[in-house]
Amino acid sequence: MTSKRTASYLKPILPFLASLALMPPVLADDHNTGPAEPRHGMAMHGEPKYPEGFSHFDYVNADAPKGGTLKMAVVANGFDSFNPFDIRGVAAAGINTYLYDTLMESSDDEPFSAYGLIAESMETPEDRSYVVFNLREQARFHDGEPITAEDVKFSFETLTTKGHPFFRNYYADVASVTAVTPQRVRFDFKPTTNRELPLILGQMPVLPAHYWADRDFGGNGLTPPLGSGPYRIGDFEAGRSIVYQRVEDYWAKDLGVRKGRFNFDQIRYDYYTDDTVALEAFKAGNFDFRVETSAKNWATAYAGPKFDSGKIVTEAIDHQRPTGMQGFVFNTRRDKFSDPRVRQALAYAFDFEWANRNLFYGQYTRTDSYFENSELASSGLPEGRELELLEAYRDQLPPEVFSETYQPPVTDGQQGVRQNLRRALELLRSAGYAIKDGKLTHTETGTPLAFEILLFQKSFERVVLPFKNNLAKLGIEVSVRLVDSNQYVQRVREFDFDMITQVMPQSDSPGNEQREYWHSANVDAIGSRNYMGVNSPVIDDLVRQVIQAPDRDELVQRVRALDRVLLHGHYVVPHWHLAKDRVAYWRHLQRPQMTPKNGVDLDNWWVKP
Repeated sequence: MTSKRTASYLKPILPFLASLALMPPVLADDHNTGPAEPRHGMAMHGEPKYPEGFSHFDYVNADAPKGGTLKMAVVANGFDSFNPFDIRGVAAAGINTYLYDTLMESSDDEPFSAYGLIAESMETPEDRSYVVFNLREQARFHDGEPITAEDVKFSFETLTTKGHPFFRNYYADVASVTAVTPQRVRFDFKPTTNRELPLILGQMPVLPAHYWADRDFGGNGLTPPLGSGPYRIGDFEAGRSIVYQRVEDYWAKDLGVRKGRFNFDQIRYDYYTDDTVALEAFKAGNFDFRVETSAKNWATAYAGPKFDSGKIVTEAIDHQRPTGMQGFVFNTRRDKFSDPRVRQALAYAFDFEWANRNLFYGQYTRTDSYFENSELASSGLPEGRELELLEAYRDQLPPEVFSETYQPPVTDGQQGVRQNLRRALELLRSAGYAIKDGKLTHTETGTPLAFEILLFQKSFERVVLPFKNNLAKLGIEVSVRLVDSNQYVQRVREFDFDMITQVMPQSDSPGNEQREYWHSANVDAIGSRNYMGVNSPVIDDLVRQVIQAPDRDELVQRVRALDRVLLHGHYVVPHWHLAKDRVAYWRHLQRPQMTPKNGVDLDNWWVKP
């Protein structure tokens, strides 16, 4: 599970507010809109929760003491870059969070609202056809240079031309950016009803134009870059560890969006290549906090004197954020997976009930939505407004979208998986396959159905191997390839796989990032998150409608329609989810009494004095 805070570039994130200045008449007239009033914050729909001048978020301890060191572990094969915005290389953990400030900061207890950080205020008209950010005069980079509108303009242009392809998609509806004054920057939008644009522009990290003026944006390597955030890079050992040092005179430390947050003097990440070793290192006191993703570990490994005495605390903390979709992801660019009947058939070979009982200690619930654990998830048969939306595409969609409730195959009952395998074979025969010499073979091409599952976590083999064994009963040959994390990242970026296990996280306010996951424009875009190769005019149009939703109620219905079409496309074999954060930590760490709906956020914790 990935929270919004940790999912790179995902929302909900950020920023707004400020000083009045006259708009350039030519820009305002282009949209036939009058001047907009400055506002301190903004909600995607409705009004933001926190008033102007609020002292701190409700879910933080405004009096949390500063000090101490937070020691963390990363299970990966190291890092080779301090640039999290470039597609090349593997960036060090924490760079994006701690080194760079954004125009706005999101709250964790609202679906998607943002408040001013670098921007003191923002101005946008009712139709949201443009946005102006008024920057705080006290906003500074770590070298003392002020953050200006030219830095914002430079950041946008650099990220969308030299950065990760994500940014080009995310900000695709921006027509122009203008530095009006040193403290005032304006973004004008293409003809669109994309109401999310002002908010997601607020998420944009602001880079120092003067620092990058004589440097190669993609070639900085392990030279610590200049930032503006609550921490700067301290000591590091290439690929093995990195330390972030709190900036004592951090310019934003007393703002309402920062009060009570970023309390550790140092944050240290050490890299481990094996999760079992990392777990033992945690129990030995080599690091302080661990999110447990293994049900087996949670059930069996957190025991002993240190746990009995309370030196190490374990908690399963409820959250209300969407858990998204985790599953076996088909690469439909491969001919073998181009037929949805084949993809649907293979789902019958995954025995979740057996896995949950024998591997997961009954801790999980089966996932049946891309927007699981939220009101955005589709259910039952389409009705009301959702049905009305889908009717426009009836002749382009499978009949099952309208007549069958989507449910992943289950294996309850005496026959277990055998009945499911019979159903799988029926679907495979309808797709042109037959058993020949013990192998499932396409009757026209004579090609056996065989594929590779790419993994980078050895612990996941125990889930994959039973799936492989069930597929073998259908005459399907599956190989499991375990690679290191860096190779895995590179192969996934280039879509060089047949099947992977992947998490597709979601926010409570889906919008522009949906292009990155499902839009046909990203089928061949190296580094995009369209892992499955979704290429559907219907899905393209539903994504457009989600982005343009005028209010919350309409957003919910449009997302449900998109969810339903994706599910009936059989692009994944759904796994499971858990609406809790399973965390273990040494008791010198303290946390606020209130946990926001988005769940645990270590940036709100502190060390007990």
